[in-house]
Amino acid sequence: MDSETAPPAPTPAKLLDQVRDKIRVKHYSIRTETQYVQWIRRFILFHGKRHPKEMGAAEAEAFLTHLAVDGNVSASTQNQALSALLFLYREVLGMELPWLDHVVRAKKPQRLPTVLNREEVSLVLERMEGTYSLMAHLLYGTGMRLMECCRLRVKDVDFRQREILIRDGKGGKDRVTLLPETLIKPLQEYLVKRRRLYEDDLSKAMAEVYLPDALARKYPNAAHEWAWQYVFPSGSYSVDPRCGRERRHHIDEKLLQRAMKKAVNLSGITKLATPHTLRHSFATHLLENGYDIRTVQELLGHSDVSTTMIYTHVLNKGGRGVVSPLDR
Repeated sequence: MDSETAPPAPTPAKLLDQVRDKIRVKHYSIRTETQYVQWIRRFILFHGKRHPKEMGAAEAEAFLTHLAVDGNVSASTQNQALSALLFLYREVLGMELPWLDHVVRAKKPQRLPTVLNREEVSLVLERMEGTYSLMAHLLYGTGMRLMECCRLRVKDVDFRQREILIRDGKGGKDRVTLLPETLIKPLQEYLVKRRRLYEDDLSKAMAEVYLPDALARKYPNAAHEWAWQYVFPSGSYSVDPRCGRERRHHIDEKLLQRAMKKAVNLSGITKLATPHTLRHSFATHLLENGYDIRTVQELLGHSDVSTTMIYTHVLNKGGRGVVSPLDR
């Protein structure tokens, strides 16, 4: 073919688009994608829009130091920024740089989780209403994480076996947790109303939901089926940034966080309790009831029992059960 008639060479994708593409190939969550892109953009802007290939250890450490000193970010936030830079260099640019292994991660402070006692849990739950009340009861009754509850699908609630299957939890792991007896009827009644919303969406050809990985190609009709619907849907449609399709997503977790905060304030409790506090309380109260720590570990989905062990420290608060000589 003559050089004058040859088609123009394709324009290379922009760096941040390459980052998004690589993240999606690896099936990372949309939240990870958003955070990684944000940190990489900030890293580039911090160094005057220089290309990352032109930078090295000094620039990475300067950026991370800036976050800690000037930005006053937490250790976990600083480590997230470092993870984004590691992903950029290793996965996107294909650069195995020895200095990356020597960039020191910020040390996370070891803190005990906030736990509500049984009376405090009751005070909070009594002050929550509607869907948020049902979600909060599920968090305390099952030990689910906030996003695991928000992403729960209809097919993963097994009323016959009294269990909930949690798909793609933290670390990409599946696990099974219990379905409390007291929540069976309220959840079944809620799903009757939820089904009506689904049928309305179906009549508008708007019942499609997001399916993970390549399931949408493997099962073309699954995205429109009742079984795959989110138990707790959003109140409106939104555009999926990954594919540009408009559909109903799961509920925004911030709505439950706000409802919980309001309930905590109304209850008069001074502890800084969040939806995740209900998970901590679930674990602590199971241990108080004499359940084996390995059982609790499995229900929580912890990889290492040492993570679950922190709740034993909460149980031992107050001098590890020692009676003060002043009280004697």
